[in-house]
Amino acid sequence: MGFENKLEDLAVKLFTIDAVKFGDFMTKSGIKTPVYFDFRVIVSYPDIMELISTLLYDFSVKGSNCNHLCGVPYTALPVATLLSIRAKKPMLMRRKEAKGYGTKKMIEGHYKTGETCLIIEDVVTSGSSVLETVKDLNKEGLKVEEAVIILDREQGGRQSLESNGVQMKALFTMTQFIDILAKHKKITAETAENVKEYFRTTKAPATEEPVDRTALPYEKRAELATNQISKQLFQIMAQKKTNLCISVDLTSSTKILDLLEKVGEHVCLVKTHVDIIEDFNSEFVTQIKQLAQRFNFLILEDRKYADIGNTVALQYLKGLYRIGEWADCVTVHSLPGEGILKALNGSTNGVSRGVFLLAEMSSEGNLITPDYTKATVDMSAKYPDLITGFVCQNKDTFKDPGLIQLTPGVQLETSGDSLGQIYNTPEKVILEKGADIAVVGRGIMAAKSPETQAIVYKDALWKCYMKRISGQKE
Repeated sequence: MGFENKLEDLAVKLFTIDAVKFGDFMTKSGIKTPVYFDFRVIVSYPDIMELISTLLYDFSVKGSNCNHLCGVPYTALPVATLLSIRAKKPMLMRRKEAKGYGTKKMIEGHYKTGETCLIIEDVVTSGSSVLETVKDLNKEGLKVEEAVIILDREQGGRQSLESNGVQMKALFTMTQFIDILAKHKKITAETAENVKEYFRTTKAPATEEPVDRTALPYEKRAELATNQISKQLFQIMAQKKTNLCISVDLTSSTKILDLLEKVGEHVCLVKTHVDIIEDFNSEFVTQIKQLAQRFNFLILEDRKYADIGNTVALQYLKGLYRIGEWADCVTVHSLPGEGILKALNGSTNGVSRGVFLLAEMSSEGNLITPDYTKATVDMSAKYPDLITGFVCQNKDTFKDPGLIQLTPGVQLETSGDSLGQIYNTPEKVILEKGADIAVVGRGIMAAKSPETQAIVYKDALWKCYMKRISGQKE
């Protein structure tokens, strides 16, 4: 029997065992419906359970690269169990409420942060039940990108899930299911048309909108951060009322320290390029750390690591600069793959450190593609304790409110230089592009009074941030 014939056989069997009923019912979403699905009864019919699991396996699970399966409690749990056994993939169980004793865990099973989980569900109306499960899995550091379900009621659930980054695959749509029942004379053509008309015109109430990280204040985002450096940065920004990072692209250690004496109280982050400093020495490290403590800013070494893991670990810890000893965070390219993050994660020696991954660049003609950016963000999910945020240019690059968007190329007026650098205004960078921290270099260093200019940038950037969280984007 082919796949389509098996689908028709399943629809008829579900009707026969009263798993689908016609009448006047109320759904979990709070809307009336002429059709109600009660798939809880399928546990009493092993042949139907087997047919459902076979169809779901062939339809989607067989080709999935997920690490785990998780059924939405409670109806989908037995189906997820059968699929786990058949696919030889570990299953996780989500509780509807945490235990008041023991571990008090919401997710049961063995898993690692950054692993992926495929959701199994019976029926989707608004998508709220799936999203509740996704939320609890995300809290444990698990990624959910896809849900496989038996029936899509076509009342907005698919769109709701997709807006939250979860793709949905359904064995049946409501339209297909009703057409099958009409074809096999289980319902009249008139009933079928009336039901389909109802579903064409009646949508489920909207589920909770995904969190817009750019609308949240830094204090709230500090609570959501898992990396200690991003948490600390959010707190510094809120306390000092500044989201300005200065890029000290100077070749003299004395000039760098003199500049930071003038602007240190106005910045949250200082970005260095240590390998351009001609007179680098240990005393410079001691003094810049003292300035960081006195003025309450963090240090980002813009090293842009891009080698194999072993080499990067040596570059980070050894050599003349010993960056891992003094830089709170560093920039890293994702091009070499996950090994580079694994190496840095094992090189922090228990000290709170962070990584900004380069997801996008501000230089004209750079070769970073949207697929590369997405792969970079996906890679970061495996290292929530290490990743501080992303160097990027667009607010849609990532959604996690606990991470920081660091955007370079900021000047008071839109411009560019002869080497392809493109500059944007504070308004464009904060309000349109979604930056959390804006990087300014020559706009301050080249000014007659760097301190005065730092204040101008600080005030402009902070004003844009306050406008952003108040919802005044214009």
